[in-house]
Amino acid sequence: MNLILKNILAVILGIIIGGTVNMLIINYSGLLIAPPEGVDTTTAEGLKEGIHLFEPKHYLMPFLAHALGTFFGAYLAARIAATHKMKFAMAIGCVFLLGGIGAVVMIPAPLWFNITDLVLAYIPMAWLAGRFALKSNG
Repeated sequence: MNLILKNILAVILGIIIGGTVNMLIINYSGLLIAPPEGVDTTTAEGLKEGIHLFEPKHYLMPFLAHALGTFFGAYLAARIAATHKMKFAMAIGCVFLLGGIGAVVMIPAPLWFNITDLVLAYIPMAWLAGRFALKSNG
């Protein structure tokens, strides 16, 4: 396969798989940690209205969704990429970081969560995924 096409495919699949992992965790997180009574977590408006009821435990699953979505997307991109594997892993981290910044703007979460999420869930997870992908390639 053409190297450029393979690299484009790596980015596209990394974003799709990472986004899918993120959404699966978010969609099923209520099964592990139930949201506060009466809070609609399915819309940004519902979150805005009920975020004041959230306890620290309610932020665990969104953080894991962001971190694991980024990790799996970056890992896949690095594994598929024909060249510059770490750069492609980091590119996925940057794409997801932009999404995280968008979420910070739309959802009024506490500052401690926003900082933790933006600093730890995206670029470090992409870097870690890239390192794992490089090691597994031999």
